[in-house]
Amino acid sequence: MRFKSLTQKNAIKDLKRIIFHAPTNLFKFCPAYCKSMSRKITYADTGVNRELRAKSKKALKILKETYRFSRYGKVVQLPYGNIFPYGKNCYFDLVVEGVGTKVLVAQLAEKYDTIGIDGVAMAVNDVIRSGARPLAAVDNVHAQFSDPTLVREWMKGIMKGAAEAECIVPGGEIGDVAELIRGLVEGKGFDMVVAAIGEVSKEKIISGRNIKPSDVIIGLRSSGIHSNGVSLARKILFKRWGGRYGAHDIPEGLGREIVYEVLEPTKIYVKPLLRVAEGLEVKAAVHITGDACLKFDRLTKFSKGIGFEFNNFKPQPIFELIQKTASKLGGTITDEEMFKTFNMGWGFALIVDKADRDKAIDILEKTGILAEEIGHITSSEGIKILYKGRKIILNDL
Repeated sequence: MRFKSLTQKNAIKDLKRIIFHAPTNLFKFCPAYCKSMSRKITYADTGVNRELRAKSKKALKILKETYRFSRYGKVVQLPYGNIFPYGKNCYFDLVVEGVGTKVLVAQLAEKYDTIGIDGVAMAVNDVIRSGARPLAAVDNVHAQFSDPTLVREWMKGIMKGAAEAECIVPGGEIGDVAELIRGLVEGKGFDMVVAAIGEVSKEKIISGRNIKPSDVIIGLRSSGIHSNGVSLARKILFKRWGGRYGAHDIPEGLGREIVYEVLEPTKIYVKPLLRVAEGLEVKAAVHITGDACLKFDRLTKFSKGIGFEFNNFKPQPIFELIQKTASKLGGTITDEEMFKTFNMGWGFALIVDKADRDKAIDILEKTGILAEEIGHITSSEGIKILYKGRKIILNDL
């Protein structure tokens, strides 16, 4: 890329042009500028534009025309997806999810036996938001080549994830698309998508309705980054994408090589959620993935006159490392951006009546998951976060 000018007058303009037109390497072309001035780094800078995605999703409304083909009754719309009836009292929840650019981290590590856990986790954790029990999952892997060794490694992860979710894997598909897929390592490029289906009886549907002020929000501990925000993390942390560290460096504060910290599989919350739903009313279940804390806002379409206040966050060291490393590279990732992009330590959340708080936490802890009250429902609209002694107001997108 050639500069139009290197004068002081055009320095800021050139910096912005370079960064926004070279999202795969935020700092490569402008070290002198980055040392002298700090700019805010957002998820959009790495190619994931929330505003554009929100506009694009409006096109999905056309799919509602297909609802008339539902054979057993009306499709039920829920905060995070829709379920459809099958038979008299049964509803199916069908989702499809991808692993995203975490597949590149697997290639960087040359470790492929856990990425399938992420694929299953992303799908089954979405299924349970409606209260549905996962029945089956299937994978679709687009690969540069169907290398038998690689396929076995992918399947190890998928099997392990399915076993944790207690669902079958009746099939799947691997397509050889060398013209589409390259990746980091020659012959080992791939993309992974997993679909899952679950069933829930009508009386057990978690609808997101009847949420009221004073209800509590219970967080379920994450295992780290999971499979969201990885594009931002990669480009800040790893030299391979313009960041600071080698794949096998161990930065201060981490107990292992950084590539394995980022590759840590997504937690599967099937057993904890279903166990709680058996014993008490779960008003809402939120899989804290893309858009992170912003996802709670969708509940306001189903329960009017409510807002959210969060006051308990214990992010793993990897999240602080991302912010500190961005600063060392000459940029700034604000706390607001972190809470819009990453789970910040809580990968899933339940909303229950205040009277059910202790019982819910007790049930969750008996399943082996760390669970704590992380906030509550308020009567004032909006998402407020109390973090490091300051109040953060999260605005839409």
